[in-house]
Amino acid sequence: MKVVGLITEYNPFHNGHLYHINEAKRITGADYVVVVMSGNFVQRGAPALMDKYSRTRMALACGADIVFELPVCYSNSSAEFFALGAVSLLEKLGIIDVLCFGSECGDIDLLSSIAKILLDEPDEYKSKLNALLKEGKTFPNARMEAIKSAIRDINDTILSSPNNILGIEYLKALFYLKSSIKPITIKRVTAGYHDAALSFSSGKTISSATAIRKVLQKDETLNALEHHVPSHAFDILKNNYNKTFPIQDNDFTLLLQYKMLNASYETLTSYTDITSDLANRLLDIPPLGQTFQQYALQIKSRQWTLTRINRILIHILLDLKADNFNLYNNAGYTQYARLLGFRKSSSHLLRSINHNGAIPVITKLADAKTRLSKPGNIMLQEDITAARLYHHIIFNKFNSVLKDEFTRGVIILE
Repeated sequence: MKVVGLITEYNPFHNGHLYHINEAKRITGADYVVVVMSGNFVQRGAPALMDKYSRTRMALACGADIVFELPVCYSNSSAEFFALGAVSLLEKLGIIDVLCFGSECGDIDLLSSIAKILLDEPDEYKSKLNALLKEGKTFPNARMEAIKSAIRDINDTILSSPNNILGIEYLKALFYLKSSIKPITIKRVTAGYHDAALSFSSGKTISSATAIRKVLQKDETLNALEHHVPSHAFDILKNNYNKTFPIQDNDFTLLLQYKMLNASYETLTSYTDITSDLANRLLDIPPLGQTFQQYALQIKSRQWTLTRINRILIHILLDLKADNFNLYNNAGYTQYARLLGFRKSSSHLLRSINHNGAIPVITKLADAKTRLSKPGNIMLQEDITAARLYHHIIFNKFNSVLKDEFTRGVIILE
């Protein structure tokens, strides 16, 4: 029995994701696909377009066997900690043989060599990085130039392409955790990660999630997406459109304004990833009369990227505290495997995880408290709070009531 692990967001599920699942099984010869998926908030610092249970149902209908939730403290984090959280979860399941991820370059050896430089930080790299940061360059740009100084003749796009960046972080995490999981990459096909327009360049149309979200957020007809999304996923889109989604960052505007109205230097610096300088900038530029997006653009600067600003605004909304985040990392990162759904034919895998895994599988929240350590209970409470807030936004926008986390059962697909 061979099991391949995938780290995903499925925001929303589209033909590229179906290709990833099918290619991962074909290339690795895996019998089962286990997915770690972001919950209701995603890595770029935004709410997911649609809720985690709808996306879980899409994944299971399109070939995934088990879907676990990546805790929100990691799903809405930098690429480094997003990867550490997800890879640690896969590692602790005790059944994953291969991690398969998409990348723009498709070269596992090159990505591995970059990951080792970032992990080991040789003197040449470290001195170059520090010099560039002192010049005022953002960390991503400084890191890119420092890597180029350590690996000659490397293509700029290798270090600036989103899936390559995440892939490098997955590899770093595997090396750091001394994981036995074998990494494999699949070259990304057709649409680029940030392509804003739907693609029509092949018979099997693969468009970016960015382009698909753009269609859905503009209230355009769903028919435009029919050939860009697998049929099972498309049915879920149709059944829930303007009932439970689309959700976007501006839906949280009023809540953000309220949170900032009550903010102080002490409260802001207690949140994950907010430095003293950034806290002062947030206080100097109040969000009055601005949407979530407008406020993020106001705070953005050469020093702080828009993605980082978006993430820290979500940290403020969800009360994600730096002390808690440090507690999780010191305790070994992800503390449990929260089960969102599985195919009935893969139920024996859950028994294997319970037997071989290093963390508890959470299927009922009511039973979780006694099974988790202190860091695990705090981490889980953050997930519950994030889900409840997301559900409130759905209710305020569409007047739809979703089941609470304590009453919502695991999705089981026949």
